Amino acid sequence: MGSPPAPFSDIGKKARDLLTKDYNFDHKFTLSLPNSNGMGLTATGLKRDQIFIGDISSLYKSGKTTVDVKIDTYSNVSTKVTVTDILPTTKATFSFRIPDHKSGKLDLQYFHPHAAIDSSIGLHPSPLLEFSAAIGSKNFSLGGDVGFDTTSASFTKYNAGISLNKPDFSAALILTDRGRALKASYIHSLDPRNETMVAAEMTHRFSTLENSFTIGSSHVLDPVTLIKTRFSDKGKAAMLYQREWRPKSLVTLSAEYDPKAIDSSPKLGLAMALKP
Repeated sequence: MGSPPAPFSDIGKKARDLLTKDYNFDHKFTLSLPNSNGMGLTATGLKRDQIFIGDISSLYKSGKTTVDVKIDTYSNVSTKVTVTDILPTTKATFSFRIPDHKSGKLDLQYFHPHAAIDSSIGLHPSPLLEFSAAIGSKNFSLGGDVGFDTTSASFTKYNAGISLNKPDFSAALILTDRGRALKASYIHSLDPRNETMVAAEMTHRFSTLENSFTIGSSHVLDPVTLIKTRFSDKGKAAMLYQREWRPKSLVTLSAEYDPKAIDSSPKLGLAMALKP
């Protein structure tokens, strides 16, 4: 039996993660307290400008069921219940948020040796329906996703993509924004020994014939230190420094300079993730 393809949402994800993941230009603190009996507690605080946002989430695992409950500073309570293998190679997720009575949603995922299917439906009288699928293998996949609003009887999204994955590179081509834009991405491993990688992403908009691109790199200095860089066609330059100062505890420094923003200083961010 061959390895199943990744979900449609993973097409182009490797390059996207290198260019965007862990970049943070605010002040963020995360404390995770795992427990060997299946319980876990995570507290997150984010200071953006003069506004502080925080939340506390608890995770409980028992057999094939996972329950995740999150409470934020605005007294919103988000709950997600995930059950795996109700049927072979399936996963069901039920989520809702209080006090938003229209936030209930049911997600169903099915994995086949040559297909990955994901569907969701809003649990209210006029739901939003979403469906995505990918076929192929772990090396090559082709897929698409659609969203349909039953209230307006209109499509909210429709995208299609194709990806090619090899041990030393990954390439993807995605028709996105309801067919209005074409996005191409590529990531290549230059030196597996120190995990040196480069990535590029280019977007072409058909209506304006505008092209935009971003390139970046990632390099592991030593087993606990990571450096990333990013440059865009708009002239923006960003850099990230991440260090694991103790097992599973990270400190991340991010900086971005925009030469066109002459009235503002460079963006600086600090993120700390502690896991005792």
